[in-house]
Amino acid sequence: MLHADAVGVLEGWEAPDAEQAGLRRHYLRHLAEHADGMWRSCRPEHVTASALVVDAAGQNTLLTLHKTVGRWLQLGGHCEPGDTTLAAAALREATEESGLTGLTVGQQPVQLSRHLLRAGGCAGAYHLDVQFLVTATADTQYVVSDESDDLAWFPLDALPKDTDTSVQALASRALQYIPQT
Repeated sequence: MLHADAVGVLEGWEAPDAEQAGLRRHYLRHLAEHADGMWRSCRPEHVTASALVVDAAGQNTLLTLHKTVGRWLQLGGHCEPGDTTLAAAALREATEESGLTGLTVGQQPVQLSRHLLRAGGCAGAYHLDVQFLVTATADTQYVVSDESDDLAWFPLDALPKDTDTSVQALASRALQYIPQT
């Protein structure tokens, strides 16, 4: 079910540029060749789902200071057997890692990001990350999970200086999906 959803989401997604279109083709090829392509056990790559959580005003994003990576990242991670859709996996990860309730997730990806893991249990594997926009309600009181050294809200247009370029690109792309007030 999750595999089929991932294929459907990627097939129906209109990539915003040639680089993203290339990643989309790569992800679809991976899923066509690997029935287990959604699971962390699939090597050398597997699909993951992440969430750029923004506040209700669409001005700030909640980032995690990731314990293993040591950098500010969006929330997200591996798909799990109970996940039925990629969007639901991103929403689950955002909820688990932030403690926020009442989150809503967009049904289409904002961006795709293929990156090599250099540490942790997936070191040496590539994450084929499908990144969604998730919106918080007015309550933005988060809880730091075991996976994070810290969580913090940052303006979408003023992320920490050492933020990974893929997170910077994700924040920039997300601005296109947030209704302007």
